[in-house]
Amino acid sequence: MKLFIIIFFGILNFTTCFANGASWAQTDRLFFIERSKNKNLVQYDVRLLDNSDLPDSNPVIVYWVLENGQKEELSPIQRKYVYGIESQEKLEKNRFSIFLAALKDRKIVVEKIDGFYKAIIFISGKPSVLEKVFVESKERLNGLPRVLYIDLIGRTKQTNLPIRERIIQN
Repeated sequence: MKLFIIIFFGILNFTTCFANGASWAQTDRLFFIERSKNKNLVQYDVRLLDNSDLPDSNPVIVYWVLENGQKEELSPIQRKYVYGIESQEKLEKNRFSIFLAALKDRKIVVEKIDGFYKAIIFISGKPSVLEKVFVESKERLNGLPRVLYIDLIGRTKQTNLPIRERIIQN
């Protein structure tokens, strides 16, 4: 029971950013990537300053949450080509646009909604709060995975109804 509480609390209130060894007072969870390969997750959070504002540069952090609850930094290859953040641009105070390495054609806007920072993306043509990305892949003979499809899962921003879009990979 004690281990469950520690892992659960650690996932909700992750306080250490791996990048540059920096530490932050608090973070808000944005969304995660779940894969068919295993139960390890790729987590995306925003770093918060003491006053709950976003820092002026690179507010979004990304890291692994392993099956056992441990957190790990992405490898340089994972960061650059697969799960990393391609760019982060400040739009205005506490509002950023980001592009992920794997979804370069999908702009994500990070903004505060109902007191928490959320990732807004178009899912099936509707502005939506991104909750999860699911990646279905299959191992090839050479050991490298082949992505079959990516599901974007969230809730519409206007009605809060569940929404999902499947992106088929060629």
